[in-house]
Amino acid sequence: MNPKERECPDCAEGFDRRGFLRTVGVTAAATAAVPLLGTVPVEAAPTKNSVAETAVKGLYDSLTEEQHKVICFDWNFMEKGEKGRGLLRTFVSNNWQITKPHIKSDFYTAKQQDIIHDVFRGLINPDWYTKVTKQLKDDTGGKPWGADQSIAIFGKPGDDKFEFVMTGRHMTLRADGNTEAQMAFGGPIFYGHAAEGFNEKADHPGNVYWPQALEANKVYKMLDDKQRAKALLPHTPKEAAVQFQGPKGQFPGLPVTDMSGDQKKEMQKVLAMLIEHYRTEDQDKVQDCLKKHGGLDKCSLSFYSDEDIGGDEVWDNWRLEGPSFVWYFRGNPHVHVWVNVADDPSVKLNARG
Repeated sequence: MNPKERECPDCAEGFDRRGFLRTVGVTAAATAAVPLLGTVPVEAAPTKNSVAETAVKGLYDSLTEEQHKVICFDWNFMEKGEKGRGLLRTFVSNNWQITKPHIKSDFYTAKQQDIIHDVFRGLINPDWYTKVTKQLKDDTGGKPWGADQSIAIFGKPGDDKFEFVMTGRHMTLRADGNTEAQMAFGGPIFYGHAAEGFNEKADHPGNVYWPQALEANKVYKMLDDKQRAKALLPHTPKEAAVQFQGPKGQFPGLPVTDMSGDQKKEMQKVLAMLIEHYRTEDQDKVQDCLKKHGGLDKCSLSFYSDEDIGGDEVWDNWRLEGPSFVWYFRGNPHVHVWVNVADDPSVKLNARG
């Protein structure tokens, strides 16, 4: 890598990084004003001109022919074979590399690495940037951002169909400008954290996502005995079991419709916390998808007693599920979170735990 390239991270050809970062600042201010999930009409979703998607196009336009051959794919590219991952742009797992070159490698120029970082930063709530980069560093043995993550681009950015995918341990992120209009986040995603080793302690010290579980457990503590009997189940589902059941599904746990007003209010806080580390546009898209199938009232909340770290009855594993909404939080042995949200329950899942 040429050190001189690092002297001008804002001068990638065809891409105004200063303008991009100014826009991120505006996004930060807007995020601070976002109300609780489901309380206002939804008016926004990612577009081809969103900050992350603009950066994706800048990256795509900068690629050489050889780079293009390695990380760019047709929209419907299928990875076949015994270990093939099927329709590659839709795949999700807890620890995987979508292509071989890591971002922080000689495969990319310094300018391209900066642009990829801009895509990443554009997908994250600015208030969460430090926390997410801490998670990635913890989960890769202290490596810097990009040293153990990879990317791929499907279709052609700016055209009708395109999607950028970034993967690594405990992370799958997507930027598609609402190309997959029926999906939130452009498809199923994953996040997680092992803050202090593979087997975390009961209070998950240092885990940036554990507060989400604590918020959900506040709801459990508000339940009466009959509600708890419905909500607390004995067997944790398989990790990647986040396929949609549709409006006629049998959702595990306690229906939100069976909750009192104050319990539902606390559920709104849970949902707001689940989505807050993503950009505002993706938060809005989640709201839109959820509302199209009846909102929280069509969802159920479940907790699982069989993997309670420390036996403290602060439930490490829990799940919120509706017709085309699954948010599955597994806190044992460390945090894994599987997310699958759409406005169409017929969308098929392509996941591997």
